[in-house]
Amino acid sequence: MSDVQYLVQRYIAVWNETDPAARRRQIDEVFAADARYTDPLADVRGRDALDAVIGAVQGQFAGLVFTLGPVDAHHDLARFTWELGPAGGESLVVGFDVAVIGDDGLVSAVHGFLDKVPAAG
Repeated sequence: MSDVQYLVQRYIAVWNETDPAARRRQIDEVFAADARYTDPLADVRGRDALDAVIGAVQGQFAGLVFTLGPVDAHHDLARFTWELGPAGGESLVVGFDVAVIGDDGLVSAVHGFLDKVPAAG
């Protein structure tokens, strides 16, 4: 397994970690201190802000899990799809992320796109 594939798997694991202390440890191991995360609903910089976004998403979608699709990478970039839904069930949310990997091997930026989102109720 490539280092990039492993890093992206750890990235998805961060989004699935519901224990706040364990999640924060993982964030510190995967993301640069000043990492930027941007998607249609969030634009934050730094580990604390990223931790808050992940916690909010977990609160909104309690009990759902992220699964990783194929990872494609070159140079300092990785692109991959992911899905969010009940374990073994149909996904409610589908997205596509591009991660920028710094010289230190940590994620320095993520540019996220939402391809499928639940209809507003």
